[in-house]
Amino acid sequence: MNRLALVSTLFCAAAFSQPANLTGEWEFTLLRFNGAQRDSMRANFEAHGDQLTGSVGQRSVEGSVKGSTVQLQFLNKEKKVTATLSGAVASGTLSGEGDIADGGDHFTWTAHRPVPRPSTPRALQFTPTQFHNYFSSAIQPVMHIFPGDSVETNSVDAGGRDENGKRRSPGGNPLTGPFYVEGAMPGDTLVVHITRLRLNRDTAESGDSIVASALNPYYQRDLKFDKDFSSEWKLDRDHGTASLSKPTDRLKNFHVKMIPMLGCIGVAPPAQQSFRSGYLGPWGGNMDYNQFVEGVTIYFPVFQPGALLFLGDGHAAQGDGELTGDALETSTAYTFSVDVIRGKGPQMPRAENAQYRMASGIGNSLPEAVQAATTSLAQWLTDDFKLDPNEVAIVLGSSIRYDIAELVDPLVHVVAKIDKSVLATLSPQ
Repeated sequence: MNRLALVSTLFCAAAFSQPANLTGEWEFTLLRFNGAQRDSMRANFEAHGDQLTGSVGQRSVEGSVKGSTVQLQFLNKEKKVTATLSGAVASGTLSGEGDIADGGDHFTWTAHRPVPRPSTPRALQFTPTQFHNYFSSAIQPVMHIFPGDSVETNSVDAGGRDENGKRRSPGGNPLTGPFYVEGAMPGDTLVVHITRLRLNRDTAESGDSIVASALNPYYQRDLKFDKDFSSEWKLDRDHGTASLSKPTDRLKNFHVKMIPMLGCIGVAPPAQQSFRSGYLGPWGGNMDYNQFVEGVTIYFPVFQPGALLFLGDGHAAQGDGELTGDALETSTAYTFSVDVIRGKGPQMPRAENAQYRMASGIGNSLPEAVQAATTSLAQWLTDDFKLDPNEVAIVLGSSIRYDIAELVDPLVHVVAKIDKSVLATLSPQ
């Protein structure tokens, strides 16, 4: 072998033996029980020669990388090993197998680098051709977007009809999406700004009777309904009012101010759960809060990689609680943008507009929903203003307001809110 060939061979061997550079951020996925359980988390590594340190989720990591071989240990706060992983680097990704400590379960794992974010936010358009009746992580994303991006899109009405009145989907609150938000990981907060919300047709339809759950049963039992009564509405978008298309004599002068809103906004639920689009929970869903209008910002806990944001169920107007089961159901066009707050997810959705901070409480009963809403708002003030329990009690006891957002769906939704002018009087810490 000549000298040049020998040098080349030695150089290649040295390069091959160099450990892969794992410094920086990774997105990990652990699969247990043949994929029946999936855990996703964000990891950060620092390399010191062939040694690795860092964090994954709430745990610290120690390990090594030699050539393409990776060995990792997850440690709890007491520095006790909770899992061991072994694997390899190939084509810029990591994969391998692992075991939970103390004779626990075996699992497989993969990790990849986050998708690079564009240098500037993008203004995107999406025209839906298919709609979904579930909040679920099993549904493939229609678009991948990044924090800072905005999307202009639309939704059919609760019955599946579009702006032309054409049936495009089965009824039951068909959803547009889901939108995969790059960089959003479980434990984060997805921030959704509704920057524009417009009606795109001149008709709507509502329920025509108060739901039984909101009435005294003796009163409800004796009601006599007109089988020919029409609850179809005509929408005057120029003047911002709605009136019945075929009113009775007593309602011929009755009209309501239109305040377009989205009844359904939410992310994919935890684990591998799927919920029909009429349902609601910590992931949001069919919350039917009439303050989810243009200009609102909503905060959702993230349970799945990418969050998987769904939107739909436009209303031209709705009283508190969606008392008739269906508000003024119609199709809508809207624009939203997204952000991500890392590593800090609320227990339930929160929101704010120019006037209020608002905390959702969703429960099986009105008292349970009130408890959840009050707790969430108290925690929010504690976190942001460093108030102690006595101070929180004084602020909320004097200034809290409650809205009954939703009474008629499987769960009750109550919103606890506080005026930002009150918060402006609190002394910063």
